[in-house]
Amino acid sequence: MSTPDRSAELLVIAERVVAMAQPGEQVEAYVSRGLSTEVRVYEGEVEHFVSAQSEGIGIRVIKDGRTGTSYCGTLDPSQIAEVLAEARDNLGYGEPDEWSGLAEPDGVAVVPQSLWDDNLENTPTVRKIELAKLLEKLTLAGDSRVRVDDSNYSDAFGEAAVATTTGIRVAGRENGCYLSVGTLADDGDETQTGFGFAVGRNVDELNLERAAREAVDRATRLLGATKPESRRITVVLDPFVTAQFLGIIGGTLNGESVVKGRSLFAQRIGEAVANPLLTLVDDPTNPLAYTATDIDGEGLAARRNVLIQDGVLQKFVQSTYSARRMGVTPTGNGLRGGYGGSPSAGCLALQIVPGLRSQADIVAGIDDGILIQQVQGLHSGVNAVSGDFSTGAAGLLIKNGTVGAPVREFTIASTLQKMLLDIAEVGGDLEWLPMSATGVSLVIHDVTMSGA
Repeated sequence: MSTPDRSAELLVIAERVVAMAQPGEQVEAYVSRGLSTEVRVYEGEVEHFVSAQSEGIGIRVIKDGRTGTSYCGTLDPSQIAEVLAEARDNLGYGEPDEWSGLAEPDGVAVVPQSLWDDNLENTPTVRKIELAKLLEKLTLAGDSRVRVDDSNYSDAFGEAAVATTTGIRVAGRENGCYLSVGTLADDGDETQTGFGFAVGRNVDELNLERAAREAVDRATRLLGATKPESRRITVVLDPFVTAQFLGIIGGTLNGESVVKGRSLFAQRIGEAVANPLLTLVDDPTNPLAYTATDIDGEGLAARRNVLIQDGVLQKFVQSTYSARRMGVTPTGNGLRGGYGGSPSAGCLALQIVPGLRSQADIVAGIDDGILIQQVQGLHSGVNAVSGDFSTGAAGLLIKNGTVGAPVREFTIASTLQKMLLDIAEVGGDLEWLPMSATGVSLVIHDVTMSGA
């Protein structure tokens, strides 16, 4: 059964607020409504269940370079009037900023996407619980050494609208779901961990068998792991690990990081920053991306931005504010953490353009290397300004083209700059993950491995 699109109702509310703007004011109203479900299963029983609804409005008022903001978690008309009044009052607390201002229509057309699935909207709660239980059952059946730490189902439904005195008038909705399972593999006194997941627009797209299989494999592969000898070595990053590194790199490829002196890529537009094999795009218009969207948090059309083309840095992603500070045009990358947050610049859906070969084919061509399956403490182990990183890792040694002995309790270290330049191959095994970056296998030469 088709569900009516109610986001137009939110746009009406936003437009009413904007219509109350006083002379000399820029006013923005961001209105949203959401619903989410979280199920956690342990030993066949529901351990945690939350179904939460939320709605609210955030208002920004800009006048004479000062910005005042306020929000509330209701759409009651009398409360909205108070929010607008409070945003105006808060103007007095802000310092003038010459770059302050709201987004303006830039003529970029919205890319039509199927971001809403009625089948997910109509899925009964009992079915969602059954899926989490089934995932746990399939995982336990995979190997007698495996225990399930937790099996989870999550989904989210969102509707939002943005209106501004500068002419923005947009509304839309999206939903999606995913399953995840955490595993523990025991062998004597040793325990190793693993995980698996499945992503989809509706529950029929969730591949439970693959999620269970990966959760079992990731945990059992590392049983019997030892500490390797220290040396410089070729590494193959598992797609999930690549996605984690991309999250770090993406955080330095936005205009706000650049103007605040927090980006290792500052002043490097037009330079070769990676091996020519690497092309990195931010593409929220690809409906396969878990974080796909048609509009950004400021109401501009989301778009495909090529950040690194054949190894050469092309651009940074920009919000309206960061674009003004850098003297460039916005890229449709205003991120917003709900109705209570203000926009900031950031990547929406990072993807490396994939190569041609599978991970198995890549490994077959490596005489001496290591397949990195896990990293620990990556965010705390990376300096986004210098690019230096050192992170704990676990994985499998590669000898003469074959994956062999498991290893753990070692670190890999380099700089992000060197790592990008030392890329030797990009895999063709693109994986869509429940995060804002996708993954591929990535071969990197000359990485320092510190172990025994």
